[in-house]
Amino acid sequence: MRFTTEFPSELVRIEGALDLEPTGRGLRPRRLPGWTGAELPDPVMDLMVRLTAGVRLVLRTEATALELALHAVRMTLPLGPPAALLDLVVDGRLLRRVPLLGGDLLRFSSGTEEPELLPGPAETVHFVELPPGEKDVEIWLPQTAGCDLVSLGADAPLHPARAADRPHWVHYGSSVSHGMEADGPTGTWPAVAATAAGLRLTNLSFSGNAVLDPFVARSIRDLPAELISLKLGANIVDAACMRRRTFLPAVHGFLDTIREGRPDTPIVVLSPISCPVLEDCPGPTVPDPVTGLRRSVGDPAETALGALTLSAVREELELLVRQRARTDRALSYLDGRRLLGPAETAALHDGLHPDAAAHHRMGSRFADHLRTAEGPLTKAC
Repeated sequence: MRFTTEFPSELVRIEGALDLEPTGRGLRPRRLPGWTGAELPDPVMDLMVRLTAGVRLVLRTEATALELALHAVRMTLPLGPPAALLDLVVDGRLLRRVPLLGGDLLRFSSGTEEPELLPGPAETVHFVELPPGEKDVEIWLPQTAGCDLVSLGADAPLHPARAADRPHWVHYGSSVSHGMEADGPTGTWPAVAATAAGLRLTNLSFSGNAVLDPFVARSIRDLPAELISLKLGANIVDAACMRRRTFLPAVHGFLDTIREGRPDTPIVVLSPISCPVLEDCPGPTVPDPVTGLRRSVGDPAETALGALTLSAVREELELLVRQRARTDRALSYLDGRRLLGPAETAALHDGLHPDAAAHHRMGSRFADHLRTAEGPLTKAC
């Protein structure tokens, strides 16, 4: 390519990442600030921070061909590593979806031990036959992999993107929002909603790890944002890591921390989507060895002692938001079943996670909610 820029680059803006870590082989986007590294509880959470959900490269160019050099890192699952895809968006329209074929693999034996690294090659991804003329280009990085970015080449000069003029939306959530099952990085429900509502997304969703960590609250507090949404409860019930006594103070503390820096920003608290496995039975869940579906091994009798179910979480969150909203007019509640309801649970391919088609429906519904809401939420969007 005649025109090439290496990362970090003044010509290419990286959006959706809160830290850019130089490594020996490139620039690594991370979805939490660098200072949080000392507080991450285990290697799995560290990997979730490295997975580039919602992270994209943004630029302007007249090029009709681009090539992105990078080194990916993926985790292994029982059925093999999930597909890692790059989405090329030109002038707001998804133009091409390209798979990554190389990169390292991480094999975890437990959530607390360092994973085994299986080295793999770097690769260069080619995007050809782009439309002629000057255009806005976004390359969305995979939500299922981490990436060390090396360089971006083109057959015409690269230019910095115009200053972002869309409202900034920061979303926090679990694997349902991280979107491993989506059809691509622009197919996660937060990405679908952001596109439909004209928002600039920062997706702070971490599969298995949305447990109200204080370092995440402080990260959100320090971000300029026109909209914040918090999808709470699913991982807490699934992992059985809190009870009623600890859950409510943790939610209050999370909100209090965010309000220290963002006192007037609209915040939407979302409860979990429908999930029959945990509606009225506490976690934890484990995969069924025969069906592969998730099943609860929690004891329903424990609910009398404060064990949480999804139904209980919804009740508690709705009441908490109603009480706080008496003095916090920019705080609102949305029942997660508005995004995926009881009649749609066949879309939970493993009993917990929505399939790709459900992600698109959920994103459209959240965008509709933003468009029809009243008060501070409407003004933010």
